[in-house]
Amino acid sequence: MMILRKKMNYIVGLLLLAFSVLTYADNVPPDVLVKNTTVDVTTILKRDKAVLLNDSQKLYALIDAKVLPHFDFNQMTMLAVGRYWRQATPVQQQSLIKEFRTLLVRTYANALAEFNNQVIEFKPFNMAANATDATVQTQVKQPGAQPIPIDYSMEKTDAGWKVYDVSIDGVSLVTNYRSSFATEIRNSGIDGLIHTLAGRNQQNAPTKPATTK
Repeated sequence: MMILRKKMNYIVGLLLLAFSVLTYADNVPPDVLVKNTTVDVTTILKRDKAVLLNDSQKLYALIDAKVLPHFDFNQMTMLAVGRYWRQATPVQQQSLIKEFRTLLVRTYANALAEFNNQVIEFKPFNMAANATDATVQTQVKQPGAQPIPIDYSMEKTDAGWKVYDVSIDGVSLVTNYRSSFATEIRNSGIDGLIHTLAGRNQQNAPTKPATTK
């Protein structure tokens, strides 16, 4: 389980960056959105990785500004919480969205440290003209290892195409969290899950880089 979690954190963090450049992508098809940004993002990582990793606040700010707008965190949180979502009060739902969003930001930031110029390939994509849901299939190639398939589940919204799940080597990110969230809720209730997520996020809160005199 730990190996799977590390692989998911690493790959999700890497691949989600493919959405960080096109801020105004309302009318861009989902596959084009991913393809057109990959080269640009790779360039950014090569150029700024050392600086960003030395200042986690800048790294988190970059992710918050460039990556997160392309994800539907309301939908992702609702799917991750599963059947317990309807039991949550509106206040609890907003807290769950906030903490889950923060958790994923921390995950993506930590995963960036593992980026090492892997190659991203895209599988043929077909979508009906009036489709509102699509899956973009890719794979990550790295020397000495089997390619890792990555599937992006996306939905068309008024603000353009948004990601609501990522499957890594056949394992859904949302489903993976749903299992652990359900266990936490059964043991400690919805407030217990919120408390656990908040505590984890607090532990991993960004720190300012050390200054030299």
